[in-house]
Amino acid sequence: MSYFDELAFQYIDGEWRAGTGSWDIVDFNPYDGEKLASITVAGVREIDLAYRAAERAQREWGATNPYTRRLVFERALRVIDDRECELAAAITAECGGTRVKAAFELHLAREFLREALHLALRAEGRILPSPDDTKENRLYRLPVGVVGVISPFNFPFLLSLKSVAPALALGNAVVLKPHQNTPICGGGLVAKVFEEAGLPAGVLNVVVTDIAEIGDALIEHPVPKVISFTGSDKVGRHVATVAASHFKRTILELGGNSAMIVLDDADLDYAVDAAVFSRFIHQGQVCMATNRVLVDRSVEREFTEKFVAKVRTLKVGDPRDEETHIGPLINAGQAEAINALVDQSIADGATALVRGGTRGTLVEPSVLTGLPADSPLLGQEIFGPVALIIPFDGEEEAVRLANATPYGLSGAVHTGDVERGVRLAKRIDTGMIHVNDSTVHDEAIVPFGGEKHSGVGRLNGDAVVDAFTTTKWISIQHGRSAFPF
Repeated sequence: MSYFDELAFQYIDGEWRAGTGSWDIVDFNPYDGEKLASITVAGVREIDLAYRAAERAQREWGATNPYTRRLVFERALRVIDDRECELAAAITAECGGTRVKAAFELHLAREFLREALHLALRAEGRILPSPDDTKENRLYRLPVGVVGVISPFNFPFLLSLKSVAPALALGNAVVLKPHQNTPICGGGLVAKVFEEAGLPAGVLNVVVTDIAEIGDALIEHPVPKVISFTGSDKVGRHVATVAASHFKRTILELGGNSAMIVLDDADLDYAVDAAVFSRFIHQGQVCMATNRVLVDRSVEREFTEKFVAKVRTLKVGDPRDEETHIGPLINAGQAEAINALVDQSIADGATALVRGGTRGTLVEPSVLTGLPADSPLLGQEIFGPVALIIPFDGEEEAVRLANATPYGLSGAVHTGDVERGVRLAKRIDTGMIHVNDSTVHDEAIVPFGGEKHSGVGRLNGDAVVDAFTTTKWISIQHGRSAFPF
């Protein structure tokens, strides 16, 4: 029995059960169209059961010694080590991820579980002074209770764990809703790993469903205190609006339109390698991917020739093939949308230095330049293998172009002078930016998040302590207070 047969269910209160919704999510392999699983969606009833189970289980889990909670994460790491080949195969089959992508995702998943080991001990309190000599002020860091997590399709196993693991480590219970295109990698596998690691029943629940079935029940439900959402800014805006109306805290990790800036003193061969990786990793379906390559006009010709030559070497095809660089997009609709974007940009005046074809869900790389200043493509996220090369004259124009987008997630600056790169990086309106490196980075101890339409709040490291705990003030009067009446 494969993971897809075994895990094609809801996971509620420690049990694998069928949903009671009115339709089935059919899970397909995006490369060859093979049916992987069919899952009856969770209805509003299952949402309530999952949250109520989490609420009950959290009381004991939150009171568990954090050194004891850590043991679950140690065992979860061993589960991933023991099942690495099966997990990688599932990521390739359900996400269309190449072998490089699957290995990258599992490596980072381990890093976040290792960080969770330490997070369990980092909910530290404080004692603050009082103007009253006989009074003591204590601040306690307590779990928020129950966290709702909504994860995306592109790195589903990792991006579910990024919120689930720290929330659990800090004493919370979780209800996880994976994306309907990746219900197994984003949901079932996460539940299975923690189930095998000995997490008590009800502390983690997984509901596979869609807004068409449950409306906003997942966000509106009275039990969760925090909603952690990773996905598009359009959906994130809706999540934030609904959550705010119910006085819930949100952590929003949304889209990006990252710029890689190549200055006139950059190592061009290295910058080309970084730019090609940053644009085409996982077919460009990465929020941090380099959408726009901004190149100083003095080196534009040389950079562009090298960039185009390297792009032409990328192999598109079966993600199971070790030599494949670019696999399928998540579905045919996404492939058609990317193809239409490129066609429209060319019709509007852009020049295609490379114009890749489309075969089903396989989209070959395209490289565009000469885009009109008002091209819609410059301001939006491109979730596919399309690179834009844009020349600039001097640092001021580079900064203006990099900031000419409603997004602000990641970025990069390439230069032979590191401090010049840092000075420029500080002027880019983005939550993360890297000097002489890729735009695609995630490290478990470094705050991760964006500015503008790219999100609200931060994940990773100490930032998740703020995200998934609440501060409680308890004062103690050791003497007697004097009251005015």
